[in-house]
Amino acid sequence: MAARHAGWLAGALFASAVAGFALLPPGYSHLQHPVALLGAGGVPGAAAFNALGLVLPGLLAAAAALAVYRDLPPAAGWGPRIGARMLLLSALAFAAQGLLPLDLRELDGGSGRLHGSAWLLWLLAFLPGVLLLATVPRLRVAGVLAAIAAGALALLPLEPLPRALAQRLAFAAWFVWLAVAPWLRRDATAAQP
Repeated sequence: MAARHAGWLAGALFASAVAGFALLPPGYSHLQHPVALLGAGGVPGAAAFNALGLVLPGLLAAAAALAVYRDLPPAAGWGPRIGARMLLLSALAFAAQGLLPLDLRELDGGSGRLHGSAWLLWLLAFLPGVLLLATVPRLRVAGVLAAIAAGALALLPLEPLPRALAQRLAFAAWFVWLAVAPWLRRDATAAQP
């Protein structure tokens, strides 16, 4: 039962951490700076942000993904099961971002490169994961909308929309899916013979 709440708790914790820790670095802007900057070495409160804004929400997201996996009906088939595992992988990659903080002196090297790889793994596991889970009738609409939103916002160059805002909206699509999917799963399970 607690796992049903893990998705929305992860999103609330992430949003609170981003909002709160954004007040610490002078000149930080949600429209110009990526979320990862809050956890970069040398930034005030970086270690706490990495723990509360990335690692803990990622672990809560993993609990939500495991709950979705465990609640899949036996007749769901291999597609949704792989999708749930990919969602788990995306959650672990999200948490890994907090364990591999950016280094402002070398953004494209060392832990910065690893952080970027973890972010990319988060996105690349999330998109097909929710699409595979969308084959379960009650998860269909939520999965397709989340994948379209996150993919469009994170991968497409949207000139009118600042990249930092697009990143936050992609994260929001993931967290909204994690908050909604566990509540839909009971209906999906009950609908199966």
